[in-house]
Amino acid sequence: MTILSVFGCLAASLHAAAGQEPARQGTTVYVSKLGDNSDGASWATAYTTIQGALDAVPDDGGGHRVIVRPDTYMEANLAPAHKGAEGAYNLLVGDVDGHLGSGGTGRVVIDAGDATQGFKSYDWWGTIRAYKQGWSAEHKGETFSSIGWDRWILRNLYATGGDGGLCFDCVDQVKPFTVVVEDCVSLGRAFGGGAMSCLARPDEPITFRRCTLWALDWWGDTAAAYVRIENETMPDKPGVYFEDCAMVSPQCALKIGNYGFTTYSRVCCKRCRMVALNFSQPHGTPTDGIIQSVQEGKYGHVELEDCTLMGFKVFGVTVDKDTAGDIGYTTRGDVRAYVQYQQAVPEGFHRLGHWPAEVFDAIAPPPPPARDHAPAEVDLVRRDMCEVTPLVWEGRAVLLACVRPGHAGTPEDHYLTVQDAESGDELARFGEGYSLACAHAHEGTLYVFASRLGDHTWNDVTLFKSADFEQWESKVVVEQDPAERLFNSSVCEGPDGFVMAYETNDPAYPAFTVKFARSKDLDNWAKVPDAVFGTDRYTACPCIRYANGYYYMLYLERRAPRWFFETYIARSKDLVSWKLGPANPVLTPTAIDDGINASDPDLFEYQGKTYLYYAVGDQRTWMNIKRAAYPCTLQQFLEQWF
Repeated sequence: MTILSVFGCLAASLHAAAGQEPARQGTTVYVSKLGDNSDGASWATAYTTIQGALDAVPDDGGGHRVIVRPDTYMEANLAPAHKGAEGAYNLLVGDVDGHLGSGGTGRVVIDAGDATQGFKSYDWWGTIRAYKQGWSAEHKGETFSSIGWDRWILRNLYATGGDGGLCFDCVDQVKPFTVVVEDCVSLGRAFGGGAMSCLARPDEPITFRRCTLWALDWWGDTAAAYVRIENETMPDKPGVYFEDCAMVSPQCALKIGNYGFTTYSRVCCKRCRMVALNFSQPHGTPTDGIIQSVQEGKYGHVELEDCTLMGFKVFGVTVDKDTAGDIGYTTRGDVRAYVQYQQAVPEGFHRLGHWPAEVFDAIAPPPPPARDHAPAEVDLVRRDMCEVTPLVWEGRAVLLACVRPGHAGTPEDHYLTVQDAESGDELARFGEGYSLACAHAHEGTLYVFASRLGDHTWNDVTLFKSADFEQWESKVVVEQDPAERLFNSSVCEGPDGFVMAYETNDPAYPAFTVKFARSKDLDNWAKVPDAVFGTDRYTACPCIRYANGYYYMLYLERRAPRWFFETYIARSKDLVSWKLGPANPVLTPTAIDDGINASDPDLFEYQGKTYLYYAVGDQRTWMNIKRAAYPCTLQQFLEQWF
């Protein structure tokens, strides 16, 4: 039986408490890829995984916070050590704008996919841990319930990569359960978000606010938002609220119940955009409805207030299709439907005859917060090139360019050129068989430091120098140890002479690391003992500069386990102890032509601006050079990341 009402959803005050901050102040645990993964008590000692922080929640007293720095976290099946408490919900929050002290801005992406293979659409694999033994012959692990997320708030997260996003299945723990999800993007093959196999608390309902919920599959048991509250009769109050949400799926926006289940669920949707991406013909492959009750219509009731629905038709039932008219609903305010032209629109809905473009625009996930240190402009300046050094020579901007094939090649295919930075005109060519070079101009002489190709790898650091670009002197200035090879290098002037940062694959550390050398005259160099940066991870392509008491180093981080590369910055007073910039990364590949790489940074100040050159590409077959312009001095550019 269809029910119409002008009262609609219950007042928000009945469930506002579910989103309030806790009265009890518990422990705060920090998560950051920049932390040392020790105790999570500060940003410096932050856990590097979200699960590590969830495991550190100390008790079930509630009021605990897990604060996550913007980054991509390749994690799945998250579960906290303890629940929250009545009046003291725990909080898992992304510090997307930096106001909680992380120093970063951007999305907190929780990617449940396979870091090397891609989207992991597999039953019982997703952002939130839940598992049912015997679901299939492959599911042999122990049954696990999401009940541990009871009385948690999740905020400012971007969940993707698995079968379910922020979807909470209590499996065999059919007990009262409350979770609040706010300002999140949640994508899954089967479910964008929702809750199932639980009971609702009438005064603490499950709530999704200002969320973008997408399911990505048409086949099977799938929905943007899925609800199955195990009530024996239809309750008087909604157990689940969706407020100001975009709910999008090829099959349905909201699904209630499941095959063979005879329990009742009441849902409230306020100011939601509910879209089933299916406008098939009746004799084609139409969806059962934008809103579906799986087994029978009577098991679902939805209260709609100021919502717009788009899809083949409004209501439907998957199993007993003739009972679609038994789906209970109420409408209040502006409730509209845009459906296939041959389909009826239920009473209480305003039928739209025009495509609601503004609604369709609003179903996209919101953009990430703008970064504070974005360049004023970015240009593609060289194709098929990886390493350049910008510098000023006799008043003009020039580039030292490393010309080499994308892979393999003979020594003759590798050489160095000096080019006009704007026109590309070649001013000098030298250094056959050398590459991975940097340059430094000093007192009318150009000093170039490069690695020699030999035995199919890179060797030593060799100095080339010239005052006229005609006559070049050369000699090895940094010899590699027997077990290592040397790659990219960078040189700057400091208060006590010159410093070189050079990249090594020293087997004592994970490839790659950065070592240092000093010189008084740019000709004679001595290695700095005990100065090694990046002893625990991939750190490559250094670019070193000195400003106002600090050595600053831009370098490349591989964001393992992904094949993804970003430029970071760190600083030190002594070349031994380094601090990462809280606002990292300096460069990340986001443009359509960036590939998965923003590497090989080098920079200079010219005519009042700082120009940062870097390579984009796939780190395997192609690389191009881009130039980012910043309207500030070099010192200001370096200091802004700290």
